[in-house]
Amino acid sequence: MPVPLEPHVEEALKKGISFGLTSGIITTLGLMVGLNSATGSRLAVIGGILTIAIADAFSDALGIHISEEAEGKHTEKQIWTATLSTFASKLVFALTFLIPVLLFPLSEAVLVSIAYGLSALAILSYLIARQSKEDPKKVIFEHVAIAIIVIAASSYVGTLISQFFG
Repeated sequence: MPVPLEPHVEEALKKGISFGLTSGIITTLGLMVGLNSATGSRLAVIGGILTIAIADAFSDALGIHISEEAEGKHTEKQIWTATLSTFASKLVFALTFLIPVLLFPLSEAVLVSIAYGLSALAILSYLIARQSKEDPKKVIFEHVAIAIIVIAASSYVGTLISQFFG
């Protein structure tokens, strides 16, 4: 039987995981779509995913760490729990986007990744809404709409880069 976590540590863990997953979905999809639009290169997309998984996971973890320290109301255990859970969830989830790129032609892989990422974001949003007793449809719509805006903007920027620099 698992040992229950201290409430504040559990809160820090949830914060890190939800931040890491959300960032992992949105930044990785934005990068994939933008690189695909700009280059159409599987190598560029794979390199981008690996770069985002490593560099952005460290960056987000440090950002959460500093933010938690700046609040001045968290224990070292809470700060490090949020930091490490952000890093791990961002790293692992971003890396899952490699699977479609390795299994499918690039244009299909991008579409599969978008469906996968938006579905994962919808599930996370549903869980968050239920926990905070909010309307799940509203929360899901808000979060997925923001992700779609990021994806569309990234595609547009990638297309512009391809036209002006390709």
